[in-house]
Amino acid sequence: MTIAADVQRHMQDSSWIRRMFELGIQLKQERGEANVFDLSLGNPVVEPPAQFFDELRRFADHHAPGAHRYMPNNGYPDTRQAVADALSAETGLPYGPQHIVMTVGAAAALNIIIHALCDPGDEAIILAPYFGEYLFYALEHRAQPVVIPCDQNFTPDLEELERKLSPRTRLLILNSPNNPSGAMYSQSTIDAIAELLERKSAEFNTDIFLVSDEPYRKILFDNLQYPFPQQRYQRTITVTSHAKDLGLPGDRIGYLALHPHYEAGPALLDALVFCNRVLGFVNAPAIMQHLVRNLQNVTIDIADYQTKRDYLYNTLTDAGYNVRKPEGAFYMFPQSPVPDELQLVEALQRHGVLVVPGRGFGMPGHFRISYCVHQHDLEGAAPGFQAALQELTQ
Repeated sequence: MTIAADVQRHMQDSSWIRRMFELGIQLKQERGEANVFDLSLGNPVVEPPAQFFDELRRFADHHAPGAHRYMPNNGYPDTRQAVADALSAETGLPYGPQHIVMTVGAAAALNIIIHALCDPGDEAIILAPYFGEYLFYALEHRAQPVVIPCDQNFTPDLEELERKLSPRTRLLILNSPNNPSGAMYSQSTIDAIAELLERKSAEFNTDIFLVSDEPYRKILFDNLQYPFPQQRYQRTITVTSHAKDLGLPGDRIGYLALHPHYEAGPALLDALVFCNRVLGFVNAPAIMQHLVRNLQNVTIDIADYQTKRDYLYNTLTDAGYNVRKPEGAFYMFPQSPVPDELQLVEALQRHGVLVVPGRGFGMPGHFRISYCVHQHDLEGAAPGFQAALQELTQ
């Protein structure tokens, strides 16, 4: 076989999310679309806000010559300025365009960061439950992923984290609100992680970075306020995209932002920009940079997601599932009623409902539901959730 051994192995272990999505396509062909309710993929059905289309029309009608050419690898200066201004307003920190790199979504930003920071054998801390691709991002860039478990409230085990931090630890990825759980880490949890990273960085005489993956930070419910890790820890690198807050997952536009007070910032920014180029991303899409420049303070309708969260939470708890109510994002991560969640996943499939097993997120015994779908899909899935539970517990 000519395929690299590592790639073959990673393909075999690949994302449960994609497996379920592809199964959904097959089941819809077999049973008809009206009889299958695919809640597996975080692919929002919501359309981008009206302001996005206003910007798109304005760009199409009035763009300047050269708008599709290469630009600096870190992005257009005026787009980076707009991002810095918005991030400064949110955090109270003095971000400038020199702290921003526009990227091909948050995924590209994460790959750039890991590549820039990690030598072979260095360690990347990943907090469970986690977005499954984190493991592959680390491994593809020669880093060793180190997974830290959590409790039933999805709070990281800080004692285990302290035990696992080592002189080879280069970064910790923190995703809040979290995919798959929808949980937002509390300010006290952020403070505790920051204190621990500060202490261990001093002990090991290294810089341990906190990579704050924030694509859902604007999708919060119940009037909650987002606790920014970068307000607490200077070695924070912010990562985000507009896939979720503007409903643009297919347009691949995001950015990374280095903390403005990090003392070795210029050298690290140079490395990040270099990696953006040599990993083949080159630069973020030109048109999308032009459009999002004026959309930094625009967000899709969060109330719609909160309504769907409440409907799904009530449906599941009324049926007898044990589930923690999410604070943000558009995922729910209930506990399986049987120890092996694959049994539940298969039972739900028999009733036309597709979800993702928790083992794909480092937490067996749970399963993920994505509710960024049409309301009629949630309503159609409701009888299946009840029937599968009864089938397995009676």
